Amino acid sequence: MTEEMSPAERFAASRRRAAENATALAQFRELYEFGLDPFQIDACTALEAGSGVLVAAPTGSGKTVVGEFAVHLALAEGRKCFYTTPIKALSNQKYSDLAKRYGAERVGLLTGDNSVNGDAPVIVMTTEVLRNMLYAGSPALDGLGYVVMDEVHYLSDRFRGAVWEEVIIHLPQSVTLVSLSATVSNAEEFGDWLDTVRGDTKVIVSEHRPVPLWQHVLAGRRMYDLFEEKAGATPGAKGRREVNTDLERLARMENQRGFSPRGRRGREADRERERRARSRVWTPSRAEVIDRLDSEHLLPAITFIFSRAACEAAVQQCLYAGLRLNNDEARATVRSIVEQRTASIPHEDLHVLGYYEWLEGLERGIAAHHAGMLPTFKEVVEELFLKGLVKAVFATETLALGINMPARSVVLEKLVKWNGETHADITPGEYTQLTGRAGRRGIDVEGHAVVLWQRGFDPAAVAGLAGTRTYPLRSSFKPSYNMAVNLVGQFGRHRSRELLETSFAQFQADRSVVGISKQVQRNEAGLDGYKESMTCHLGDFDGYMRLRRDLKEREAELSRQGAMQRRAAASDALEKLKPGDIIHVPAGKYAGLALVLEPGVPAGRSTNHHHRHEEYHDGPRPLVLTAERQVKRLAQIDFPVPVEALDRMRIPKSFNPRSPQSRRDLASAMRSKAGTAGWAAPERHRKQRSAAADDTEIAELRAAIRAHPCHGCDDREDHARWAERYHRLRRDTQQLERRIEGRTNTIARTFDRICALLTELDYLKGDQVTPEGRRLARLYGELDLLASECLREGVWDGLNPAELAACASALVFEARQSDDAVAPKLPTGNAKAALGDMVRIWGRLDALEEDHRINQTEGVGQREPDLGFAWPAYRWASGHGLDAVLSDADMPAGDFVRWCKQLIDVLGQIGNAAPENSPVRRNSRKAVDGLLRGVVAYSSVG
Repeated sequence: MTEEMSPAERFAASRRRAAENATALAQFRELYEFGLDPFQIDACTALEAGSGVLVAAPTGSGKTVVGEFAVHLALAEGRKCFYTTPIKALSNQKYSDLAKRYGAERVGLLTGDNSVNGDAPVIVMTTEVLRNMLYAGSPALDGLGYVVMDEVHYLSDRFRGAVWEEVIIHLPQSVTLVSLSATVSNAEEFGDWLDTVRGDTKVIVSEHRPVPLWQHVLAGRRMYDLFEEKAGATPGAKGRREVNTDLERLARMENQRGFSPRGRRGREADRERERRARSRVWTPSRAEVIDRLDSEHLLPAITFIFSRAACEAAVQQCLYAGLRLNNDEARATVRSIVEQRTASIPHEDLHVLGYYEWLEGLERGIAAHHAGMLPTFKEVVEELFLKGLVKAVFATETLALGINMPARSVVLEKLVKWNGETHADITPGEYTQLTGRAGRRGIDVEGHAVVLWQRGFDPAAVAGLAGTRTYPLRSSFKPSYNMAVNLVGQFGRHRSRELLETSFAQFQADRSVVGISKQVQRNEAGLDGYKESMTCHLGDFDGYMRLRRDLKEREAELSRQGAMQRRAAASDALEKLKPGDIIHVPAGKYAGLALVLEPGVPAGRSTNHHHRHEEYHDGPRPLVLTAERQVKRLAQIDFPVPVEALDRMRIPKSFNPRSPQSRRDLASAMRSKAGTAGWAAPERHRKQRSAAADDTEIAELRAAIRAHPCHGCDDREDHARWAERYHRLRRDTQQLERRIEGRTNTIARTFDRICALLTELDYLKGDQVTPEGRRLARLYGELDLLASECLREGVWDGLNPAELAACASALVFEARQSDDAVAPKLPTGNAKAALGDMVRIWGRLDALEEDHRINQTEGVGQREPDLGFAWPAYRWASGHGLDAVLSDADMPAGDFVRWCKQLIDVLGQIGNAAPENSPVRRNSRKAVDGLLRGVVAYSSVG
C-alpha cells in the first residue's frame, strides 16, 4: 500500500495536472474517443515544445494523429498548416477527414486537378504542389507555421522521391516540419539529416503494432500458422520465432516430388504420390480463399494481386462461383449508395465503364481496387469497405500507400511482382506495408496475414519477410533542369550548389565514405603482407607476374576480337534481309522459322530510349512473325551466326500485326510453305582455328616467361598465388579510392553539368536566368526542357486545341509496358508533323546530354516522348464519345482519366509559360476545356 502524499506533494501534483490540462495537447486529446499511445504523446509533446519531429511507426499504428496535432496547433496559434501526401487519393481522403473535424470553411485541397478553398488556413495537397509553390514564391506561404509530410519514406521512390527533399531543403526555417514515415531501419540517420537542414528535430520510433498480427499460410484445405508461437506469446513479439515444422515438412515433400527417378515405374509412382498429395495441399482458388475466410470470421479481407487484370478476373471468378457476402438489406443499401454517388455519370457512359458488372460485385460484397478504375468507382469501393458493405477487395499494391482501408485480414497471392523491368521478389518493407493493413484498431482484437501456398513454397523465406520489420530509407534525389533554373534564379549558382550539397542523398554519400576510407586503410596493411609473401630470391616476381597477366590479357583480347568479327558477320547478314524473307532464327527464345515483317533499324536509333547504353547497340533488330504467331522485334543476341533467307513469301497489304486472326493466317501460310519445301535448320558452324596460335605477341610473351629467372623457382606457384591476391587486393583498393572520389560532391557535379548544358542553350548566363530560363522555370515534369524547346521553336504555334492536346500528351504519357513492335496511331496533318518535330528536338537534346555526361540511367535527363496517348487525347479533345475513344485507346477508363488529368495539368503549365496573347496560350486553355468533360470532369472530392 502506497503512503499517503503530504500536503506539499499533493499541491505539486495538482499544479502539474493544471499545467498539463492547460496545454494544447490536453485539449487535443479530448477530440479522440481513445487514449493516445506513448509514441503519439512523445511526438505531440515535442511538437508543442517547438521541435520538428520524425515519427517512424508501423502502418495502421496511428501516426497521422501527430500530423493532426500540427493542424490543431496551427489553428490555435492563428497560423497555417499544409498537410502533404504522395498521391491524390490520399489527399482527397485526408481532406474529407479534416473537413469533418474542423469544418469545410477552414480546410482546403490542392492537387494537380482539384482546387477547393485554396485560401483556407489548413490545406491538404500533393507534395509536388508545395514544391511548385516554393519555387514560385507563392503568397500562400505567408503565415505558414507547420508542414506535415505524410508517407515521407516516399523520398526513396526513384521517379518522384526528389520532390520530398526539395521541399524539406527549401521550406523557410520558421516552418516546423512533421515527418511521418513507415518503420525504417535508418530513422536515426534520416533524423540526423533533418536536424542538420531543419534544426532541432526529435526522432520518435515505435515498432509496436496496436493490433497484434498473426501470420498464416493457406495450403489446400488447411490454414497453417507460419510460426510456432510459445504458449502465451504475443504475435510479433521480439525474439526469434521458429517456423512451423508442419509447413517445413510439407515444403520438403513438395520439393522431393520434383526429383523422382525416371522410367515407367518411377512415373507411375510419381502420379500416385501426386494424387495422394493433392488431397492434402494445393493452391486454393480465389473463391475458395474468400469462402474459407468467411467461414472462419476473418472478413473483411484485402487480397493483394500484383495485376490490374487479375484483380478484375478475381471478382468475376467469385461471382461465377456464386459467392454472396451480403444479405438483402445490405444489397439494398449498397445499391442506394452507389446510385447516389454515380448519379452525375451520363447513362450512355455506364455500359462503357462496366458499371453493371461492378454494381453486381458490390451488391454481393466483392470489389476490385486498382489505378485503372475510374476515381469515382474507387472512392465508392473505399466508402463501402469502411462501412462493412464490401467484405472482399482484390487490390494492387497501390492500396497499401496510406489509404485508410484497414481490414481484419490481408491475403498475399504471390510473393513476386513485376517492378516495371522484371519479376522480382517483394522486399521485407513491401511485405510489412501490405500486411500492415490487417487489424482494425478499436474493432479487431488481432489481424491476420495469409500467404497462399504455391509450388516451390519456401516457409523460411516467408518467415524472413515476416520477421524483417524494417527497410532502409535511401535517397533518390537528383537535380533537374527546372530545379536548376529555379535555384539559380533565387540564390545564384554558388549558393544553389551549397544548398544541393545539403540533400539527404549527399548526406548519405558522405557518411558512406567514412566506412570506405577505413576499408582502404585495412587493405593497404594487407598489401604490405602480401608483397612480402610473394617475394622471390631469384628475381623480380612482380615483373614475372606482369608478363603472365599480359599473356592472359592478350589471349582474352584475341578472343574478344573473334567474337566481334562473328557479330559483325551476323549483322551484315541481317542488313540484307527484306520484308517477306523466311528465315531460321538460330538462337534465343524465338528460335525457329520466322517471317521478316520489317528489317529493323540499328538499335542505336531504336524507339526504346531505355536501352541507350545496353546490349544490342550495333545492328538491325528485325520485326518478325514467328511460327507460333507472335510478332516480336528480335535482337543481335538472337543471331550468333549469319542468317540467310530460306525463301520468300508475299505479306498481304491487309496484314495487321495487332490482329490475332491476321497473325494466325500468315503464320499458317508460312508453315504450309515450310512443309512443302522441306527446309531443315542450317548446320552449326564449325569452330575455326584460334587466332592465338599464330599471334607473334603471344609467342614472344611465352618465350619471355620461360626465360625469366623466377620461372625456375621451386615455390613459383606459391609465390604466384600470393601475387594474385596482391594484384586483386590492389585492384579492389583502387576501386574503393575511385568510389571515395566519385561520392564526394556527386550532386553538385551533376548540377554543374546541367548548368553547363543550360548555358549552352541560353537558359542561363552565369548567375542570371535568361527570359528563356524564366519560361523553363514554369514548366515542371520529366520533359520540362523538351517542352521549353518546343515553345522556343514554335512547334505548336499552328495547332488547334485538339492537336495541341495530342502533342502535349507525349510529355506526360508513359506506356505501362514498352512495346516497340507496332507504332502507335497518330492524328494526321499538323499534329503528326509537330509530333515528329518533338521527337527530332528530343534527339538533339539527347545528344547534348551525352556530350555533357548527363545520364538517364542515373535518373537525370529527358526520356524519349511517348506518342501512345496522342490519338486518344486528340479524339477526346475533339469531342468524341467515351465508348469510341476507349475502344480505340485499348486502356481502362481509370487510366484514361488519370492521363487526361495529367495532360490538363501540363497544358496549364504550357499556357502559363507561353507568351502573352500567343495562339499556344489561347489554345492550351481551349484544349483544357475540351478535355475536362464527361468522366474526366467528375469531381474526385466527395
